[in-house]
Amino acid sequence: MSKYKIIMTGGGTAGHVNPNLALIPSLEKNNFEVKYIGSKDGIEKEIVKDANIPYYGISSGKLRRYFDLKNFSDPFKVVKGVFEAGKIMKKEKPDVVFSKGGFVSVPVVIAASLRKIPVVAHESDITPGLANKLSSPFCDKLCVTFRESLKYVKGNKGVLTGSPIREEILKGSKVRGLKFCGFYGDKEILFIMGGSLGSKVVNSVIRDNLDELLKKFDIIHICGKNNIDNSLKDKKGYKQYEYVKEELPDLMMAADYIISRAGANSIFEFLVLNKPTLLIPLSKKASRGDQILNANSFAKEGYSLVIEEEDITNESFLNKVNELVEKKQELIKNMKKGKSKMGNDAVLKVIMSEIKNK
Repeated sequence: MSKYKIIMTGGGTAGHVNPNLALIPSLEKNNFEVKYIGSKDGIEKEIVKDANIPYYGISSGKLRRYFDLKNFSDPFKVVKGVFEAGKIMKKEKPDVVFSKGGFVSVPVVIAASLRKIPVVAHESDITPGLANKLSSPFCDKLCVTFRESLKYVKGNKGVLTGSPIREEILKGSKVRGLKFCGFYGDKEILFIMGGSLGSKVVNSVIRDNLDELLKKFDIIHICGKNNIDNSLKDKKGYKQYEYVKEELPDLMMAADYIISRAGANSIFEFLVLNKPTLLIPLSKKASRGDQILNANSFAKEGYSLVIEEEDITNESFLNKVNELVEKKQELIKNMKKGKSKMGNDAVLKVIMSEIKNK
């Protein structure tokens, strides 16, 4: 019989869901019953249900940093979501709520706070996202991944925990990864990942330089939904997938180098695996610039190389890939010396502390 009950929330992208899932094995080992609140039709619904976690969908407006007519109607959806989440809290009576951010988390956090239920949130990026900024007054603790983040958290609520990492990431097999792709290990493996939704910029620069890259590497390319290039399906040494789930730990273990966006959850997984990485952060034109800060922090620590979207040409990109190969051992050495580890136990400790302080 479970000793505690936790409601987890977060959604909008896989980055707001996967750290929650990463925590679940530790929670279950400590006698937690886990439930999840997300949006009625967001990406989190499918991911959470696939993990066999009981799921509640609520109304949720989108939080935008730009003008849109929906900005006038969506606050009413948030208010509706608060009432819906409140009904769920009344029924489930959780001991604690854990929020990973994303717009759906705001009404859940507010509803929990109104019912005097402890709330622990987690921020992956250096600067808090809009959802966590809005939720922060209603949180008891805000766990952060980067030390630089603590200065942005008010009220002595910030706790440096690192990022929760999925345990299965550490259990991958290079042999299984090579077999899945039909590779023989005679070339080094270049693994490309553009985020859960794919990246047009990353996909384009890989495919524009594919023939040159294939001279040195076998390539595994996670390109995102509806981004398969059928003209390249039979290209020797090049395997493209819309999305990979069960095989992802094997593919990451098989990789010698990674080219990726700079979402915090992903880059900390690369760090734990000691994979030399070239980061292409999402530009400020399409985001609040959090990935640029993440990437620059990793570059400063000597964990990764960085090239920004605005600086990408075929020549500059290939030069960076060559530099990645040249600095492989140096980057691995820096990562092995780094202090950043899996944050699962540290986050669990904060959750347990808030339950006991209730």
